[in-house]
Amino acid sequence: MRRRTPLLPALAALLLLSACGSERGGAHDGGSGAHDGGADASGSTSRTAVAEPAVDGVRITSVTLPSGSPSASPGAADGVVEAESLATGLPADSGVSVDTGVSAAYGVTNSATQAMTYTVLFGFTTSGGGAVSNQKVTVGPVGPGRTVRGTVRMASLPPGAPSVTRVKVAEVTKVPAAEAPAGQGACPPSGIRVTADDGDAAMGLRVVGLLLENCGERDYTVNGYPQVTLLDEDRQPVDGVRIFRGSGDIATVSGFDDPPRTVTLEPGERAGAGLMWRNTTGSGTALDVPYVRVRARQGAAPVMITPHLDLGTTGKLGVSAWRTAPERQGTPGAGSP
Repeated sequence: MRRRTPLLPALAALLLLSACGSERGGAHDGGSGAHDGGADASGSTSRTAVAEPAVDGVRITSVTLPSGSPSASPGAADGVVEAESLATGLPADSGVSVDTGVSAAYGVTNSATQAMTYTVLFGFTTSGGGAVSNQKVTVGPVGPGRTVRGTVRMASLPPGAPSVTRVKVAEVTKVPAAEAPAGQGACPPSGIRVTADDGDAAMGLRVVGLLLENCGERDYTVNGYPQVTLLDEDRQPVDGVRIFRGSGDIATVSGFDDPPRTVTLEPGERAGAGLMWRNTTGSGTALDVPYVRVRARQGAAPVMITPHLDLGTTGKLGVSAWRTAPERQGTPGAGSP
């Protein structure tokens, strides 16, 4: 299930552009996977164990700070670990990025009856909750009843960045390991890799790009539209949403209504498609769809992505056809309503 926590005040969001990153979880089943993060100027760090409640199976177990920084507080609630202010110690105009030496050890425990793959967003914030850096970690597969442990490190920050005092589990999504998108370097038995980008937004319009990559050893052909099934937090089908081939008059987006054509991908080639919706609200119940099951074509192996479709009360989703250009399916055109 997904837990969402707002982390992006306008000022802090600028810092995320240079501080965001991703990594995969580490040691399985009891291996600590937790070790000191980056060192300060003296080369030493201090790690403090904490006892935090789990957030959807993810729990921060310790925080590492540069030596000389006060220890983290073990009494924080709601998945938050808090420490005293950690200043960069450099003037804002020094032009030098700062290795903060801040990291957090975590554990991911799967209470489901099938293997799951987790995507966890860790937030490094100020004492007031302002975002300084986000770090996304993919952990899995995690077997039923098993625990995977790892360490997430805060990225280097530009001079003058706000002081970091808190680490929290900001968001957790989890999908069956058999349907998890394959990471770079891993090719599924199907020979194709399906992933989604982070999307684009403009005046209530949302566009998420789908990427289809032939990572196998033989040609792969698609002709038409990706098949999508919308799923709720329990990964059950969602009713009440009309899915259109093309924009469905949601908005005018360059290329989104191009007719389908046969696309044959040689090994290493890619194709793109897109999902489009508006999150405007009116009368009725707003729909929030956390998971989408995607099949590249009829009978293809399913891949479950987590674009978070905040459909508002519109109840409409547009799907564009596969095309050879791998980029996201455009941005709102001049004719967008």
